[in-house]
Amino acid sequence: MSLYQLSKLLYVLNRDDAAKARFVSDPEGLARGYQLTDEERDAFLSHDIGLLYVLGVNGQILMHFAPLCGIAWADYLQMMRDGVTRYGPVRDGIYAMTTTADEKVAGV
Repeated sequence: MSLYQLSKLLYVLNRDDAAKARFVSDPEGLARGYQLTDEERDAFLSHDIGLLYVLGVNGQILMHFAPLCGIAWADYLQMMRDGVTRYGPVRDGIYAMTTTADEKVAGV
């Protein structure tokens, strides 16, 4: 259920101007409105694209979150690769991988 909440937060943030304004003024308050684990909340608040990806957030959602955080496209793609190296394979969601962290990540 938690991946759903995290994905919903990012989806709403990507589409709702009031959520975007709150993201700037009170990101912790915005995050409190969703049932997130501590790890998910920390990844969101620190704009850790790599961890968000490994947690299972869909890249189509993340690709809109990254510019809100001031992250350029090439850096966003590299952050996903680095996330797998740092945190291990994608844990949940559509991108869950069967590779180990030591194996080369293809397609990212």
